[in-house]
Amino acid sequence: MHPVPLCDHLAFEKVNQSEIQLTCNHPLLPCDQQNLVWRAADLFFRTAALQPCVRIHLHKTVPLAAGLGGGSSNAAHTLIGLNDLFGLPLSADLLRKLAESLGSDVPFFLESGPALATGRGEQVTRIAPLPALKGAFVFMVHPGFGVPTAWAYRTLSEFPEALQGRRGRAQTLLEKLRKDSLEAASSEFYNSLEIPVLRKYPLLDIFLRFFKEEGAIVSLMSGSGSTTFAMTDSQSSAETLRNRFHSKFGNNYWTQSVKLVDS
Repeated sequence: MHPVPLCDHLAFEKVNQSEIQLTCNHPLLPCDQQNLVWRAADLFFRTAALQPCVRIHLHKTVPLAAGLGGGSSNAAHTLIGLNDLFGLPLSADLLRKLAESLGSDVPFFLESGPALATGRGEQVTRIAPLPALKGAFVFMVHPGFGVPTAWAYRTLSEFPEALQGRRGRAQTLLEKLRKDSLEAASSEFYNSLEIPVLRKYPLLDIFLRFFKEEGAIVSLMSGSGSTTFAMTDSQSSAETLRNRFHSKFGNNYWTQSVKLVDS
């Protein structure tokens, strides 16, 4: 897993009322117990034995159900933000345990930098910046619909070939990214969830094929989808790809071109 400079925005404020007040600029996102930010705040207050007295505003910029970790990142930073706001009552180890209980990939977002995630994704091992990714850019496309994560993982079990021969591939990829170029490592990038997801949502496969035809070094789906992305070795090539994408597919899709975080 690797961070990119794309995020939602959270604001925290102590209030006199004993409650968790959550507001959001996105009309489709619930602001109660269904929201991962609310659940993270509730878990923080219960664990710290503090009265829940906070107002939180969530400003969404990352698309919903995009496979980009927006909700998980928000949950992690809610834990961090509230811990800071209320005088650091919880240790870093305890925050990690809370993060793991909220979701498999939430612990990754407690720190910046790349990491190897194993198990269900909750076993996070920080790794040094990867030389082959220095200066790399990512062009992302969200198609306007989401892919249910639970469905994607459940359906993956119907495709055992998606996992055959994949053990150790992450380590091979890391070794190449440490020693070789992005292009030399490109054949090792793999997302097993593409097999069930692309069969149900062929538009995503069309995007991935377009990226490859336009010369992207890496073309992949992010997480369980529905965002697809292409990796290039420069900002100019990423922006060229973005312009060509909109020329071919129109301007109704959310797109973003960003530089990978170096540390």
